[in-house]
Amino acid sequence: MTPTFPVSIDATRPRRVRRPLAVGLLAAVWSLALPSAASASLLSHEAEDKLATFLALFVLFVVPVVLITLFWLVHIMPEKIAHKRHHPQFEAIRTLCLLSLAFGGLLWPLAWLWAYTKPIGYKMAYGTDKHPDYFTEQEEKSAVESGAATLGLRDRSTVDLRDRLAHLEEKGVPAAELKALRADLAALEARVADADNEAR
Repeated sequence: MTPTFPVSIDATRPRRVRRPLAVGLLAAVWSLALPSAASASLLSHEAEDKLATFLALFVLFVVPVVLITLFWLVHIMPEKIAHKRHHPQFEAIRTLCLLSLAFGGLLWPLAWLWAYTKPIGYKMAYGTDKHPDYFTEQEEKSAVESGAATLGLRDRSTVDLRDRLAHLEEKGVPAAELKALRADLAALEARVADADNEAR
């Protein structure tokens, strides 16, 4: 005896649902079988060729120059740091930076650490932890300051005004304004001379 299964009312529905599904599948297959002109890019073929040529030239010529420049700037950074900090072994750090360039950057971390160190042994041997250029700069700076201090305040103001007037003449300021400034400067110099005479 064969078992009987209950027949559902929905047994006829799958046929109705299958027709729109079959029509949709046929439409999809038809659209895939007969494609219209497809393009993988938004640009035309000529524009793609020009863009590819530009990118190739950029990558071949500009990128290496930029990378070499960055490599060089990074490798002279310890030298700049040592110079700014007046490191007494500045020349040795500069030499290590140049060697680092030759060895592909392997010595750069040593130069960078060395630029930030305080040379204790150098101070014990030479009595200072600054480069000799530091003391030369300080002497020049103090000489300029002492020279400015020997000039009186009034003399410095008139010298500054003369310099500013010469600078304005070079820029091409109108003659009427220059004449008025010269008159003011002459009056100021006369007042300074009178004040110096009264002080004596």
